[in-house]
Amino acid sequence: MSDAVADVQQRIDEFFPGTIGIRITEAFPDRVVAAVDVTRGLCTVPGVMHGGAVMALADTLGGVATSLNIQPGYGTTTIESKTNFFAPGVEGTTVTAECVPLHRGRRTMVWETRVLGADGRLLAKVTQTQIVLEPRS
Repeated sequence: MSDAVADVQQRIDEFFPGTIGIRITEAFPDRVVAAVDVTRGLCTVPGVMHGGAVMALADTLGGVATSLNIQPGYGTTTIESKTNFFAPGVEGTTVTAECVPLHRGRRTMVWETRVLGADGRLLAKVTQTQIVLEPRS
């Protein structure tokens, strides 16, 4: 595990992303990749990954990606997110997600995250906008 991945993972582990089991596997300013096991607790009936869990995975990656592109002390938060669902994540499998930039500006950044099933099938595509927050005084 690279130092960047270990640092990001440590930062998210105690919060919601860690609670649902998101594992960062790559962390670069232009690409963040993660995986999550589709456990029963992340599912809805009949054993498919809840849409909110899919969105949480993508939202986490967009936030991580933005944090890798801003100055120390600055923060970020999501101001817009759109998700298209194509297929279900199945309980007992692992889904992966890859987040890449569409726009990296000084005040906002736009990210596209592709969520893939264990078989490589596209489950969802999420486009989100993050705002860059100046340090609090």
